[in-house]
Amino acid sequence: MHVAERGEGRPVVLCHGFPGLWFSWRHQLDALAAAGYRVIAPDMRGYGRTSVPSDVAAYDRAHTVADMVGLLDALGLEQAVFAGHDFGAHLVWDLPAWAPGRVSALMQLSVPRTPRLPVQPSVGFRYLASQHFAHVHYFQERGVADRELGENTREFLAKLFHALSGANRYLDCWEFPSEGNGYLDVLPEPPALPWNWLDEDEFGYYVAEFERTGFTGGLNWYRAEDAVWAQNEALHERPVEVPVTFIAGEKDPVLEMMGRDPFAAMRKLVPGLVSTHVIPGAGHFVQMEKPAEVNAAMIEFLGGLPA
Repeated sequence: MHVAERGEGRPVVLCHGFPGLWFSWRHQLDALAAAGYRVIAPDMRGYGRTSVPSDVAAYDRAHTVADMVGLLDALGLEQAVFAGHDFGAHLVWDLPAWAPGRVSALMQLSVPRTPRLPVQPSVGFRYLASQHFAHVHYFQERGVADRELGENTREFLAKLFHALSGANRYLDCWEFPSEGNGYLDVLPEPPALPWNWLDEDEFGYYVAEFERTGFTGGLNWYRAEDAVWAQNEALHERPVEVPVTFIAGEKDPVLEMMGRDPFAAMRKLVPGLVSTHVIPGAGHFVQMEKPAEVNAAMIEFLGGLPA
């Protein structure tokens, strides 16, 4: 496992999602370190310079939790504050139940805690695909999305980063049917770089890493969703009682897809919820789009934790 690390003090582990890297936390690493924390940002399993197992079963919850516990063990840490974004948040929500005693608090970005799905995720994915283009279904067949995205890395990353950002164009994808379309066919065209939150050099880092690794590792997190769902049967509804802050962009399409009040269920499932921050003007990549606001919310939360 490759990690970026800064600072000394209470440990904070930052877990990225798709299509992310440790680099997705670049604005948090120095800010949190300067505030007195030991900040650890891994390339998650399947990404960057961390191992990329080919077997989808290697991305189930038992393996991804073991990665986080193993990271703490390797660094000689009993506990850490964990932060997650996107699929990283999905994992981090499960950590208190899977690894009790190793998690002191959570800082969750973009993906609120939701009730357990009544059916396998793949069943829900198929239903969505019957209504409109659904990336979660498109990603399920091995080799198809891997090839499309891997052969068009720069175009894909630019389109997806823009569509999910505060530009809030992601749901344009729903105007297209699943049949006959790939992901690049349905994503809106982005403006030329630089953007106000991403410059050419930063974007170039993502392109270089994903051109080297491809996207299969990240896609396997989606493909393991049925296994994760099954493994969580007895654990998903267990209340998250450690202190939690939740941070999201006001224009995040993920919130829009979750209904009128995506926070209502989270309040019931997360009795440890201390604070919620909705950042104006930001989309899904809130920690990159509005780093000052995210850093301030994180530092305020961390400062309020028991010693």
